[in-house]
Amino acid sequence: MECTRLTLCDIGNSSFDFFRDAKKEKIFVADYELQESDEKIFYICVNEKIANRVKNFANWIDLKDFVEMKNYYETMGIDRIMGCEAVQNGVIIDAGSAITVDVVKDGVFMGGYITLGLYASHVAYKELSSRLTYSYNFEIDLDKMPKNSRDALTYGQLGLLYRDVLGYSLPIYLTGGDASKLKHIFKDAVLDEELLFKGMKNIMKKANLC
Repeated sequence: MECTRLTLCDIGNSSFDFFRDAKKEKIFVADYELQESDEKIFYICVNEKIANRVKNFANWIDLKDFVEMKNYYETMGIDRIMGCEAVQNGVIIDAGSAITVDVVKDGVFMGGYITLGLYASHVAYKELSSRLTYSYNFEIDLDKMPKNSRDALTYGQLGLLYRDVLGYSLPIYLTGGDASKLKHIFKDAVLDEELLFKGMKNIMKKANLC
């Protein structure tokens, strides 16, 4: 089986993201009928409820079983692992419900961290005070200290992230639902919506699955 001609699926909390014939397709969990078929589907899953169902189907193959976990840590999310497997050198920023940052040097995972996603942090600020309801300013100059409330809020969420990520002096890769927004901040970063699927393919090659 060629790695270019197969079906991959990234199962999240709200959707099944399929990758077939170089095309992506998103199907929301509520709209997808999970069943066994003749089609082999190689997947990763962060949705525990769905994971318990899909493991009973012979045609669904969990790529987590082929990961050398000694290279990572036991509780690390499989989506983060696939992002790391996709690059040899770089900082991988996955901007979803949470923002995760992982560092890979010469193919070795160096560590990473998790912070609030853009929407989650916006809600958190709003709950702190009704005066903190500003939208983020993605055109902000993060090399200057803010002099207004909106930029102060933006800097508090993105400024520290910006400085930390640039400090690694490595290529930056953006993926996830809010990646295009962070592209305004990390102007030289590579925006790659297929990054996790590339990591999945690399795992499959290592395991001789394709």
